[in-house]
Amino acid sequence: MPRDVDPKRTRKAMRIVRKLKAKAAPTEESVDPETGETKASEGVDYSQWESEFLAEVDQRLEKYGSAFANLSKGRKEDALSALQTVKLKEIAAKARGKARKGLTTKKPLGWKKRQRPES
Repeated sequence: MPRDVDPKRTRKAMRIVRKLKAKAAPTEESVDPETGETKASEGVDYSQWESEFLAEVDQRLEKYGSAFANLSKGRKEDALSALQTVKLKEIAAKARGKARKGLTTKKPLGWKKRQRPES
């Protein structure tokens, strides 16, 4: 029995994935209209894993309307699981040139005021 996935969410996810895939391919040279100089535009240098991830997610969205099957990994009506959404956001940040940090450890509240033992 197939799962009912909201088609709007599927289209939105497909649009994001395809946009990111398009940024990976180096674009052709463009001509500056003011100076007439040709500029070689550069694409985003994704890792092999990121490229494969984008391709596989796009295939699953096209075929099934959803990129995950296990409902414990995301909401029933969503097209992407929670972790897939996080990874797409990280790839999008890389495409924009703003590298996101992974999970970081936060310092506990009041750590500055805490008395340190004397050695």
